[in-house]
Amino acid sequence: METTDTALDLTLTETAIEQVKKLLARKDRAGQALRVAVTDGGCSGHSYKLDFDNQIKSDDTVLEWSGVRVYVDSVSAPFLQGMVIDFESGLYGGGFKFVNPNATATCGCGTSFSA
Repeated sequence: METTDTALDLTLTETAIEQVKKLLARKDRAGQALRVAVTDGGCSGHSYKLDFDNQIKSDDTVLEWSGVRVYVDSVSAPFLQGMVIDFESGLYGGGFKFVNPNATATCGCGTSFSA
């Protein structure tokens, strides 16, 4: 892992990295990064947001794994400290899974949490 800021301990599993690479290739998003953010909302108070972005902001932490760049803004970073993002596929659906040690409660969908 390469990073411009070692203060943020956020991890993408190999499976998540491979899925992000597939999405970048499928959508012809060469040169873009995965933006990981936390927004207000969801049934538990906060929600995770994943998007692609080609604009780095002045307050972003930049992380990189195997050529996949990740941007995290300074407001979201404290909520994501120590988090692991995985990708699971399954018969009844799959998707990105968030394992967040800062979450005090999560909802059934797995994308909403309180801290």
